[in-house]
Amino acid sequence: MFVVMKADANARQVEGVIQVVNEMGLCAHALPGAKRTVIGITGNHSPLDPSRFDRLPGVEEAIQVTKPYKLISLEMRSEKTVVPVGDASIGGDELAVIAGPCAVETREQTFAVAEAVWRGGARFFRGGAYKPRSSPYAFQGLGEDGLKILAEVRERYGLKIVTEALDEHGLDLVERYADVIQIGARNMQNFSLLRRAGRSHLPVILKRGLSATLEEWLLAAEYIMLEGNYNVVLCERGIRTFSDHTRNTLDVAAVPAVRRLSHLPVIIDPSHAAGHNYLVLPLAKAGVAVGADGLIVEVHNSPRQALCDGAQALTLEQFGRMMSEVRAMHGVLEPLAAA
Repeated sequence: MFVVMKADANARQVEGVIQVVNEMGLCAHALPGAKRTVIGITGNHSPLDPSRFDRLPGVEEAIQVTKPYKLISLEMRSEKTVVPVGDASIGGDELAVIAGPCAVETREQTFAVAEAVWRGGARFFRGGAYKPRSSPYAFQGLGEDGLKILAEVRERYGLKIVTEALDEHGLDLVERYADVIQIGARNMQNFSLLRRAGRSHLPVILKRGLSATLEEWLLAAEYIMLEGNYNVVLCERGIRTFSDHTRNTLDVAAVPAVRRLSHLPVIIDPSHAAGHNYLVLPLAKAGVAVGADGLIVEVHNSPRQALCDGAQALTLEQFGRMMSEVRAMHGVLEPLAAA
């Protein structure tokens, strides 16, 4: 259930509803909107009586939730969520671009890529300090040393750091050094990790699992929000199909489909979908065309020497070209979408 407050409801009236929810042994989740506050109620195992809330001061109506997820739904919040990250954001008017190498390999390599990302106008820098690799013999990342290099990048260029946490211990370290936590596709249904991310003060990018349905993806986001972290970004990164001409199949239809179900911002990862760098720019433009809020792409100063995913990494020059083209597209499409 969620409780819709009146447009003129004050903070005391909102707190009054939250207090009633808490007295019932349930959890209240207040999400302020542009026009009114909505309070989601979780923890109940049977339907609640709306009349318990309808008569409370400041309440406009109490509504039963019809979908399996609650907090991420458009029923809970009608306007799209904008996730703040310092002086940047994901989900606002600006196309958010998150760029950097698959993995932090050396300080020199990381700074060379960061320089190009900064000059290209991106606000976010990605780089893996912990790498979930299919082979146990493949490069697994530099760990905390890699996180320290990423923190240096932020200090030098002012870029917001996005990096993946593989487990709860790693998330503790990511919180110490980064600005945004990434939950990878393989961990989309690692429910203990999702709950831990939900207790974090940092925003979370949640990648769609390799074979996950939209409902499974959205319910994974619900796990995070249920713990109190409402700054969640969904990332479509391609799903596994029978096709072999790409690493994965980018489901561009997922972006408008999620828009009809959830208020959370959606970005796409054309690099992991493509597997080949010549496909990254076309897929990035496709994502912008269907209304994605941002892109997360892999960039390397020497892709042939990359320790992981070099085949899908853009060169520094290709990244610069991508930035100019997707920005031009977004500049044309954004006013049309708002009209």
